[in-house]
Amino acid sequence: MIAFVRGPVAAIGVDSAVIEVGGLGLQVFCHPGTLAGLRPGQEARVSTSMVVREDSLTLYGFADDDEKSLFELLQTASGVGPKLAQAALAVLSPDQLRQAVACEDLAVLVKVPGIGKKGAQRIVLELKDKIGAPSKTVTGRPLQSQEAWRDQVHAGLVGLGWSTRDAEDAVTAVSPLAADNPNPSVPDLLRAALRVLSKA
Repeated sequence: MIAFVRGPVAAIGVDSAVIEVGGLGLQVFCHPGTLAGLRPGQEARVSTSMVVREDSLTLYGFADDDEKSLFELLQTASGVGPKLAQAALAVLSPDQLRQAVACEDLAVLVKVPGIGKKGAQRIVLELKDKIGAPSKTVTGRPLQSQEAWRDQVHAGLVGLGWSTRDAEDAVTAVSPLAADNPNPSVPDLLRAALRVLSKA
């Protein structure tokens, strides 16, 4: 098990980053919120969870151990694989996810692409006693510039399966949120964009 990787960021893509470790480039699949905190050429520490399949070894990366723990816990629910677990953490923060499960708020859970009402019910039923209570603090990652968020949110939406047109419309819809906030964060704006798309 690889618990985390640390090293310079060699490249950042739509849904993954390559981190150099001991002369090797490890591809780590991350949701847009995690990718937003990485910068090419800068050293990063990413908590990781390895998913082993017959034909592959895949590393999923997270900003902290809390996200990683939830990623692994989500996969213990029936019908939830690594991609769906990561999509859930792209849409909902760890505390929002805990709150939704604890309060049996299916409306929040079905905002995640790939989770329907029955899937949300299974997650609540199977994880309610395991997921724990939300903490009182939720933090976001600040952007380096006011406009940098647009490309990152757009890329994140496309990476989650939305069309380019839908992603553009959602970015436009959440622009006022960024304008009103002197220090917006990509994860918060991405979640807002996904809420807009779920209502469309």
